[in-house]
Amino acid sequence: MRLFSPCVRRVCGCVLAGLAAVWLGACRSKTSAGPLYQLAAVKRGDITQVVTASGTLSALVSVDVGSQISGRIQSLKVDFNSQVKKGQIIAEIEPVIYKAAVDQSTGELESARAALQLASLTAQRKRELVEKKAGTQADADKADAELAQARAAVTIKQAQLEKARADLDHCLIEAPVDGIVISRKVDTGQTVAAVMTTPVLYTIAQDITKMHIIAAVSEADIGQVAVGQGMHFAVDAFPDEVFHGTVSQVRKSATTTNNVVTYDTVIDVENPEQKLFPGMTAEVSITVAERRNVLTVPNLALRFAPPAEARFAQQGGNDSPARGKRTVYLPEQGARVLRLVSIQTGATDSLNAEVIGGLKDNDQVVIGTLASEAGKGGLFGPPPGGAPPQ
Repeated sequence: MRLFSPCVRRVCGCVLAGLAAVWLGACRSKTSAGPLYQLAAVKRGDITQVVTASGTLSALVSVDVGSQISGRIQSLKVDFNSQVKKGQIIAEIEPVIYKAAVDQSTGELESARAALQLASLTAQRKRELVEKKAGTQADADKADAELAQARAAVTIKQAQLEKARADLDHCLIEAPVDGIVISRKVDTGQTVAAVMTTPVLYTIAQDITKMHIIAAVSEADIGQVAVGQGMHFAVDAFPDEVFHGTVSQVRKSATTTNNVVTYDTVIDVENPEQKLFPGMTAEVSITVAERRNVLTVPNLALRFAPPAEARFAQQGGNDSPARGKRTVYLPEQGARVLRLVSIQTGATDSLNAEVIGGLKDNDQVVIGTLASEAGKGGLFGPPPGGAPPQ
């Protein structure tokens, strides 16, 4: 039994074919719509460009106090954190041996002086005998030579006595500068040996109200660092505080560690409350450029790379920028294609870069791709949940 006539079947076939064509067209429109882009506006703002590094805090002047003589530490007069004055006795080495050396040198000097006196008298007598024709000239010359030797012996013994007295004086260790003791290396009763190197007893920081940081700046950043630039830094001991300083020296001697080249940069720091201690690690940010009320573009726009299915304006999507310039992409032709634009940038921070040329206020630049479904909104627009980051 026939349910439909041939005419009805032809009509139904035409209807179905039309619906299929509409469906295919809709699918093509969705797939050809392209990806969904995320935009950001070019606007005016402030840029502060910094160079980061790490370094160690230290006193402006730190003096290692050592011993010029060997011996047993008889007493220590100061300890860690003691305030000392220049010339103050801070340690004493047992002086018995050195007192004995002074006594011995004193006796040897007196003996040499006595020998000098005898040699002087002898030489005088020999000369008198020669004048009276009772002695030979050779005896007189010999007496004069012995007199000269006696004088030299006195000079030698005098020097030995002065050395012995100096060694005795060195038993008392004095502070060479005003400051604070930040390190003590010996204990009472310990023997120090000043043979090849000078043993260090204390380290004294002259003034920790003024300190400096020796920061290691990488070779990629050192060209931007100059004397007089301001900086701020943080230390782990005070995570909620920011400290400030000034670059005072950029050293040209390179240090290579694991194939990484760095240059020491000296930064002066005020420490009036003495909260900062020598040896603390500082995370440094040196301000190398500041710009106020300049045109800015998000760094995301400079790093954006179009997807493979992106469509481009007439000049194409692979044009190379001019030397010294960067590229961004702008929406064009009803928000369906991208236009590559070469721009010149200046200072940059962690979020934005200064625009010197190539863009103007309120230009929209592409900073990312969200999706490729045309049914979820326009081709261009802010990301879900709010406006794009600026």
